[in-house]
Amino acid sequence: MTFLCSAALHAVEVKDLYQAKVPVNSQAKAERNRALKQALRSVIVKVSGQEAAVDNDVVKQAVANHQQYLSQYTYERLAAYSTKNDPVKNKLVLQATFDEHKINALFQQAQLSLWGNLRPQVLLWLIEEQGLSRSILSSSSRSPLPGIATDYARQRGLPVIMPLMDLTDASQVRISDIWGRFAEPVRAASSRYYPEAIVVIRVSNSSLLPQIPQSDDEQDCILCQENNLVLDWSLLTDKQVFGQRRQSNNAGQLIEQALAEITQTIYQGYAQSPSMDNELLLDVANVDSLQTYMAVSQFLEKLSSVQSVRLVSARGTNRRFSLSLLGGKQALLASLKLNKLLQQHIDPLAEVRPDDVPVFYWGKS
Repeated sequence: MTFLCSAALHAVEVKDLYQAKVPVNSQAKAERNRALKQALRSVIVKVSGQEAAVDNDVVKQAVANHQQYLSQYTYERLAAYSTKNDPVKNKLVLQATFDEHKINALFQQAQLSLWGNLRPQVLLWLIEEQGLSRSILSSSSRSPLPGIATDYARQRGLPVIMPLMDLTDASQVRISDIWGRFAEPVRAASSRYYPEAIVVIRVSNSSLLPQIPQSDDEQDCILCQENNLVLDWSLLTDKQVFGQRRQSNNAGQLIEQALAEITQTIYQGYAQSPSMDNELLLDVANVDSLQTYMAVSQFLEKLSSVQSVRLVSARGTNRRFSLSLLGGKQALLASLKLNKLLQQHIDPLAEVRPDDVPVFYWGKS
């Protein structure tokens, strides 16, 4: 999938990819081991971008030997509310941090795709229909749905923001355009947030429900009453992708299913698949000081998809680097388009030749 490549792209460096929190009932050893295994599974899903990664045989073996990948763990108590009227409950949580290099090496061993820590900023329009009323939800809405969406997106390592729905949005956004998922009006309404990808999720208890014909079948009536919510989604990048429509009585579960599908779809554009094609040469054309050279080198070395960096040549202000990758070239180049510090120079008049070494400029916004 090809994503928007404008100069205003906003990307987010996800800093907690190798960390997970798991609720626990106690600090007993058996409970701790269970939680650590679950935490490692969560990290594998977050780093990979896909739930199927935990079914890999090599990963299953790693989960069984989770201590080999563990850096540290701590316990903390969080205040939690079941409803507004409930008293504060102390919720015990285990927070585990795993070794980044060991996890990345595990991905290589398991031949799994790796999603880097530089990820596209996603703007989520969450619109709820109740009867004849439709509303666009924000993080300050009373509905629990925005919290469910942002919490689950965080678990999946997907940077999600929601519109403020302030006076600016109120004056510029038409609910009918968002509900209708009309690409150009949705882009216009989203432009102030500079997203890399735009998602519209619709949740309805009325117009999206399928029209059930009159039937004497009691079972049909029961199913109709039980599954009284419908959700569908669309993802807007350079093109529009529509997701499968789902029906249930659990709005939170529907949103989590939708975000899992959306994450998988976005991930396919950036995942770094294991490949023999894992060496990349690139030029940085404006390295005019030792300080700039050190900054560029450190930036490249910190990329989660880069195993090692080596300086190949220096001519004038041009420095050529050789990168040993954990994945493929094209995935890394796609990921680099999201950052502002190192931007690729492309001559629109030049002939495109696949073997040319890509040229980048440091510190250009």
